Amino acid sequence: MSLFKARDWWSTTLGENEEFDQGCLCVADVDNSGSGHDKIIVGSYSGFLRIFSPHPLKAGEGIQAEDLLLEVQLRDPILQVEVGKFVSGTELLHLAILHPRKLCVYSVSGTLGNVEHGNQYQIKLMYEHNLQRTACNMTYGPFGGVKGRDLICIQSMDGMLMFFEQESYAFGRYLPGFLLPGPLSYSPRTDSFVTVSSCRQVESYKYQVLAVATDADTRKEIEQQKMTSGKRLVADWILSIGEQALDIRIVSFNQTTFSILVLGERNFFCLKENGQIRFMKKFDYNPSCFLPYCSVSEGTINTLVGNHNNMLLVYQDVTLKWAAQLPHIPVAVMVASFQDLKGIIVTLSDCGHLQCSYFGTDPSLFQAPKVESRDINYEELDVEMKELQRIIKEASKTQDILPKLEKDDDLTLVASVSSDLDSVSQAVESEFESEIIPSVTVKFCIRSRLIMKKAVLSINIPFPLAITQDQVIFDLLEPDVTKTANVSVFLKGNCPPADLEGSAVISYNTPTGVPRIVQCKFRLPLRLVCFPIQPSKAANHKLTIDTNKPPVNLVNLFPDFVDRVEDDSVNVLGFQLLAGRKVALLASKTSQRYRVQSEQFEDLWLITKELILRFEEYFRKQGIKDFTCSFSGPLPLQEYFELIDQHFELRLNTEKYDSLLSERAVQFRAIQRLLLTRFKDKTPAPLQNLDTLLDGTYRQVIGIADAAEEGQRNLSRGFTRLKSATHLVTMLIGLWQKLSKDQVAILEATFLPLLEDGQELGWEESVDAAVSHLLRTCLSKSSKDQALNLTSQLNIPKDTSRLKRHITLLCDRLAKGGRLSLSADPVAQETIVMPGVNDGVDGERDWNLQ
Repeated sequence: MSLFKARDWWSTTLGENEEFDQGCLCVADVDNSGSGHDKIIVGSYSGFLRIFSPHPLKAGEGIQAEDLLLEVQLRDPILQVEVGKFVSGTELLHLAILHPRKLCVYSVSGTLGNVEHGNQYQIKLMYEHNLQRTACNMTYGPFGGVKGRDLICIQSMDGMLMFFEQESYAFGRYLPGFLLPGPLSYSPRTDSFVTVSSCRQVESYKYQVLAVATDADTRKEIEQQKMTSGKRLVADWILSIGEQALDIRIVSFNQTTFSILVLGERNFFCLKENGQIRFMKKFDYNPSCFLPYCSVSEGTINTLVGNHNNMLLVYQDVTLKWAAQLPHIPVAVMVASFQDLKGIIVTLSDCGHLQCSYFGTDPSLFQAPKVESRDINYEELDVEMKELQRIIKEASKTQDILPKLEKDDDLTLVASVSSDLDSVSQAVESEFESEIIPSVTVKFCIRSRLIMKKAVLSINIPFPLAITQDQVIFDLLEPDVTKTANVSVFLKGNCPPADLEGSAVISYNTPTGVPRIVQCKFRLPLRLVCFPIQPSKAANHKLTIDTNKPPVNLVNLFPDFVDRVEDDSVNVLGFQLLAGRKVALLASKTSQRYRVQSEQFEDLWLITKELILRFEEYFRKQGIKDFTCSFSGPLPLQEYFELIDQHFELRLNTEKYDSLLSERAVQFRAIQRLLLTRFKDKTPAPLQNLDTLLDGTYRQVIGIADAAEEGQRNLSRGFTRLKSATHLVTMLIGLWQKLSKDQVAILEATFLPLLEDGQELGWEESVDAAVSHLLRTCLSKSSKDQALNLTSQLNIPKDTSRLKRHITLLCDRLAKGGRLSLSADPVAQETIVMPGVNDGVDGERDWNLQ
């Protein structure tokens, strides 16, 4: 018997195939017996009303017949049951039952029995109200401060609060901005109603404000009230909690502070009477119901919380004091007092399991049997020990011989890119005009060691490249059988890509049901996005890369771009990007330098990156390990800043079109509402050219939407160009200052924090925050810089001057010896003097075009 388990004091199962919910349980002395003993009232969606007076069960016995005082089947489903002073002229308790279209108030009375069958109970209908709207829930209390009686407020499914002063209907008010009904509770201290709207915010409405607000029986009248005079219904206070609520309870115990408790889907809130948060508790489970009750510690609140893990937990404010296991998931919980025990916990499940339990520490009756004593045979123990040692020794000998299977060995994924372009291009729907758009085939080989079902291969390539099939599903992978998938990649967008590296991920479930993934990367050929041409002398942008090894013939570096000639000596190559400008690559005849030049700055990136990669591969094949590249400067920051300004201007234009589209959409919906009102009117009025205005607004919406789409496409292309330039600048900074791989990784993470650009979080503010962080940590010059506070919220800046100033400052501090590190201590940074600029004259005679 576990200590953390609710002790079953009394339990029963209600009916068959009946459903219950939060409002179907109530505990009170409904028959006005005066003994102070509670009765359990339960209503079901099947229309059954049951009243119980539990007695403790004896061992081996079930529920007694006299425990069920009353069972009646009503015609309509029972949504909620409450007990209060609902009949005028008396302060006796009566039972209020809420049906979907009816509110009924009954009196419950008992007649003393003269035989062994016990007392007889019956209900008598005192009055009823037929509802014009479908009800959702109700609350009750002394509205307006009345004495000796309770009024009832019913919330309908369409957002109307209907007030009943016992036998008579008072008034009805619509909640503003209503979409779906939420929990509703009445606060006697503030004389207000608290609910949670579909906007995920707690709202409080004063009863006096509800009573004097302009009467409205239809939503059409509410719309008319907004246009005319009259008292509008305004909330007393509003608090956003960011989630839907399950229940609301009002706490006004003598020794505790008045509080409003709200149970959310993942959080528990305690609010003051003015809507301020007193405290909150975040749950790591899904709650199902809760109930606050009086605490023994002054100033604190005890709360019972049931969850979907069949647990009932006790919290004192936000501290967990006890947890007990239940045999079911509770949807309603109450605390009751019966004849033999006070403080019984009553829980009800959605399928009708009703249980009265308590928290206890009853000792377990289990006693371990005595172990028979026997003499120890040491000789047998020695033989057994030697046998175990032999087995361990044999296992240790074969440990290194047996293959060690890793988790990833269950499935392997290998990607291979074809060395030649496709003979027949697979490119479709390309955005730029060209005679031939090449494509290349990528082959994926999947091999499984076990039987796998439903493996999904997802392929990702950088924009603006496109793929013929981005997802492949393998229904069955057999052991040691290789499955293949072929896809073709081509250039679709009207700009060069910022990277030629793609990735593939295959997700699968092991035979035991554990989800896993295997991923691989592949690099696409440069011929996919450019083709060789005659080099051009015209170039506005030039970069010079220095090496520490003798010059290499470009034929050996770019054999796929050069046709073999007799002397096999080529020191200049020309590249034409499919969606860009011409790029020329020149090798110096007298020095170990290489120049990349183009008419467009960002187009230098792909050729420069490919040059360095092919250098590394060439010298690695030669067995040379000390090959390095360097850049003597100056950094092309002005060209980089021009691209930043262009991208920022595209963001502003996109934001302007989005704002204009939102305004026209609001205008379009307003005209639609006016026309709909005119068409529904029984006495048609002239349209007053509203149809013409609607048609003109529609055309404006379509035109602005087309412009917004074009602006979004331009922004995507601009972001790709900016990424290319950013890759180039970060690479040049690394070569300029001879940064390590870790420092280059920090620099790339700083300048390329986003995979995609968006309006809510853009590149400029993200990079500005990251660069500012480096300037006040590892690149800080004084404690004043470290004390710089960054804003917690990133918003689109007014201009790019601050960002460009910070980037320039970062380069200056790197030039003065600063080094990038994740450590915030500037003293620990290594001081390295900036390498000097080569004094040799870089004459044009070294870059003769052949």
